[in-house]
Amino acid sequence: MNTVSMASYRSSQRLNPLSLLAQLSSRQANGCLQISSGSVSWSIHLEQGKLIYASDSVDPFERLDRHLRQLSREIPTLVSAVRVQVRLLFESDLESQSSQNPDYQAINWLVNQQYLNSAQAATLIEELAEEVIRSLLPVREGTYQLIPQDNFEDLPKFCRIELRTLVERCHEQLRRQQSSESVNAASSTPANASAQTSTPAKLELIQKPSQNLANKSANTSGAAGATQTTAKKKTTYTIACIDDSTTVLNAINSFLDDKSFSVVMINDPVRALMQVVRIKPDLILLDVEMPNLDGYELCSLLRKHSLFKTTPIIMVTGHTGFLDRAKAKLVRASGYLTKPFNQSELLKMVFKHLS
Repeated sequence: MNTVSMASYRSSQRLNPLSLLAQLSSRQANGCLQISSGSVSWSIHLEQGKLIYASDSVDPFERLDRHLRQLSREIPTLVSAVRVQVRLLFESDLESQSSQNPDYQAINWLVNQQYLNSAQAATLIEELAEEVIRSLLPVREGTYQLIPQDNFEDLPKFCRIELRTLVERCHEQLRRQQSSESVNAASSTPANASAQTSTPAKLELIQKPSQNLANKSANTSGAAGATQTTAKKKTTYTIACIDDSTTVLNAINSFLDDKSFSVVMINDPVRALMQVVRIKPDLILLDVEMPNLDGYELCSLLRKHSLFKTTPIIMVTGHTGFLDRAKAKLVRASGYLTKPFNQSELLKMVFKHLS
C-alpha cells in the first residue's frame, strides 16, 4: 500500500480511494474529507476514523428522496407530502449554498418532527453512505483535502459507522457486480445482442414525450429569466402547468400559445417542485388528481412557502362537486377550472388572476 499524506492537494493526481479511506480509518481521523473528480465532489465526515455522514454532489436530494420512499413502506408517516416539504425546506439551501450539509439537516429535521426516530435515521444514513462510497471507490484521478474543522460539530450525530467495514463491504459489492457483468457479457449470444440493440429504440420511444417536456420546460424557463431581467413592466407572464398527463399539458400549452405567456410544463409534482421555486411563476395551473401527491396537498405546501403565499394557483379538475370546491378553498387556491375546458375559458381564468 502506498503511503499518502493527508495534506491538501489542489492539482489533479492519481487517487486510490480504497487506500485513502483505510488510512483515515487507521489514523482515527477527524474532519471532512473532500474529494473532487471532474464535475463531481464527495464529502466524507469523520469522527475518530468513524463515518458520521457521506454525500456527493450528484443530486443528493433525489438520492435522499429515493431512500425515504423505500423507508415509507415501513414508516407510514413518511408520506409524499412530508418528502415534498423536506425538499421545499432544504433543497433550495443546496442550490444557493446558504447552509452547509442541507441533506443532513433535512434528516435532522425529520427526527425533530418525529417522522423518524434516531435508530431509523442511523439506518438511513448508513444506506446513503453505502451508495456514496460505492460511487467513490472506482475514481482514479482527482483532488482531495482533509479539513480538520468539520461543520458537523454543532449537529446531532445519529451514528458512528466503522469506516473500514463499510468500505470493504462496498468494495466487495462492486467486485461481485463487475464479475457478474463479465459473465453476462461472455455468455451473450447473437440473439441476445439483437435483443439488446432493439431495447434502446424502445426506450427512446417511451422517453421521447418526457424529453420533449423537459426541453420545453428548459426553453420556457430561459425565456422567463430573460423576461424578468429586461423590463420592469411585465410583458410576458410565466405560467407553470403541473399535470401528470402529457395530453393535458400539450393542450394547455397550445391554448396559451401567445407572446404574452411563457409556459413551463411539469409532469412530476415531486421531482419538479424545485423547478417551480426556481422559475417563480406568475401563475400556477395545478391538476388535482396526480399519483403520489394530489393537487390539494401540493397547493397547501406551496402556500406555506414564502414565494407562493400570494401567487395565483388555479386548481384544474374533472370534478364539479361542492366538496371539491370546499377543499380548494381550504388550501387557499385562487380559482377552480373544470375539465374539459376550451381556450376561451382558460384565457378568461388566467387573465382574471393576472390582471
